[in-house]
Amino acid sequence: MTRPPSKHTVIDVSSYAELPADLPIPIDDGGADNLIGSAVPRLDLPATSGGILCVHRLPGRTVLFVYPRTGIPGQPLPTGWDAIPGARGCTPQACAIRDTHADFAALDTRVLGLSTQTPADQLEASQRLQLPYPLLSDSDLLMSRAWGLPTFSVDGLTLTRRITIFIVNGIVDGIIYPVFPPDRSAEEALVWLRDRDAGRAAVTPRAPAHKPIPQRRGLPHPIPPPIVR
Repeated sequence: MTRPPSKHTVIDVSSYAELPADLPIPIDDGGADNLIGSAVPRLDLPATSGGILCVHRLPGRTVLFVYPRTGIPGQPLPTGWDAIPGARGCTPQACAIRDTHADFAALDTRVLGLSTQTPADQLEASQRLQLPYPLLSDSDLLMSRAWGLPTFSVDGLTLTRRITIFIVNGIVDGIIYPVFPPDRSAEEALVWLRDRDAGRAAVTPRAPAHKPIPQRRGLPHPIPPPIVR
């Protein structure tokens, strides 16, 4: 007897690192316009590095890669996952960040990831993918709501949209939103940082005009480093 097709898609864990062709391209819906210049909410989040992490207290420069959710081995992807603009690609993104982690360190920039998945799910992904940077769990949506992060819903889950946030001393210095393709987000972030260090405002889109353009935005002037006394 032939089983009816499932509304969910189950793929082998090795396929998480692959991006299907013809994924829908996300558009800038204005959902991140409120972030530039804002202060990181004073919240403590569970981290895969152990214990909790207080992003608002971190000195210096941080890149926070916000993403919907990584695939979980043995579990189906959410309904219509590949058809949701910007949803698919969290594992390729994480692997690209992992592979360029030394480049961020060379720019004196720490790297963090954040999603609304549980600490257990994030620890599984961190160990399986051998990520050298912490993942933060916002499973209670406290950070997402306090900060006004763009979100979407599927299968009863509230997930954050993919966005790259540049933070200096607890203040948002700039963003890249939307992020596409996800496996190039690390490269885009490094370009933004190098532009910033060169004194450029990093606000000029670089994509061809006939394609949806990831908006690279930042404060008019870089936030100065803290004074060490």
